Amino acid sequence: MSQSTLVADRASGKRLSPRLAPDVNPIAWGGLAAAIVATALLGFGEGGRIAALFVVGLALGLVLYHAAFGFTSAWRSFARDGRGRGLRAQMVMMAIAVVLFFPALAAGTLFGIPVHGFVSPVSLSVLVGAFMFGLGMQLGGGCASGTLYTAGGGNARMLITLVFFIVGSVLATVNFDFWTALPGFQPISIVSSFGAPVAIVVSLAVFALIAGATYLVETRRHGALERAEASPRHGLARFTRGPWPLLAGAVLLALLNFATLSLAGRPWGITSGFALWGAKLAGLVGIDASAWTYWQSPSNAAALHQSVFADVTSVMNFGIMLGAFVAAALAGRLAPNFRIPWRSALAAVIGGLLLGYGARIAYGCNIGAYFGGIVSGSLHGWLWAVAAYVGSMLGVRLRPVFFVDERARVAKTA
Repeated sequence: MSQSTLVADRASGKRLSPRLAPDVNPIAWGGLAAAIVATALLGFGEGGRIAALFVVGLALGLVLYHAAFGFTSAWRSFARDGRGRGLRAQMVMMAIAVVLFFPALAAGTLFGIPVHGFVSPVSLSVLVGAFMFGLGMQLGGGCASGTLYTAGGGNARMLITLVFFIVGSVLATVNFDFWTALPGFQPISIVSSFGAPVAIVVSLAVFALIAGATYLVETRRHGALERAEASPRHGLARFTRGPWPLLAGAVLLALLNFATLSLAGRPWGITSGFALWGAKLAGLVGIDASAWTYWQSPSNAAALHQSVFADVTSVMNFGIMLGAFVAAALAGRLAPNFRIPWRSALAAVIGGLLLGYGARIAYGCNIGAYFGGIVSGSLHGWLWAVAAYVGSMLGVRLRPVFFVDERARVAKTA
């Protein structure tokens, strides 16, 4: 059987021509060796819990890359083409996660460790920030998780998005107090308000309604549901080189988020790490971020003065990038293209800034607020989802301004 396979461009969702996936190469072995060494060093330097969370990050990067599990492309496919396979996979992921999360959050402990969810205010800052994030997703070419795993997997354009994601994140901490002072409601948790059983039933019903709506829209528009392409690989070859089924990615992401809860005491998050990196880099050029209100809370102040390797979110982010790097090497896809059209690069800059700024003032990104918030039972997660989707719809309409293939698509359908 041929080893060639159609592989999705993780940044745009565009299908590429078949490429030969070689046997495991020295780069992949080097990445695996780096992962082992980094895990050992973290274990000795920061303890077993941090090392274990780094391993969870590695697994997340591997799953995200091999399953091509994108939030940005899934939302774009539905908004632009009426294709809902990606959204249905997200609902499966959420459904598994709430069944696991809600009883633990209601109990307050998991395997003897205190746990809490991401429950944040339902406020105007969430509405504005999530809208900015959704718009930034489509211009930048990825969400928080998507930016990490595509950049780690060798996408040069997404490195631009990541850099300005970090810049936007730290800029939002400068006037974070302004946004938190805007009108809103106190944090609301349906787990605390109604108990885990009722919260699970209500959440599953909402997930089913969303999945059902995507089914109706897709079948009415296209006559049938989109079918996943068959993989030419099987067994160990498919496991190591991909591609993995989208639903397998959904299940594994839910389980890995639960593993994060059991080790870190809270759900998976990403973008607070970007703000921390930006603040530390600002300190290197003489800008004292500790004077800003955001960094004066006890937890943020401690993170700012400690090593980034003591920060759970940062360590997991490093793991995601290295895991995606290894996955890309195993798949034979490490081929960065540095010839980036200027409009595409500009979109990455604008998108990155919107992603970073929006995530901070909305109390999280597609992982911390959308995935983490909803599986924590927080109503702010649902507000985030609606506002970000509206922003994403605007971003889809603006993409032809920046991307040649999008302009060609519009011209073809005109």
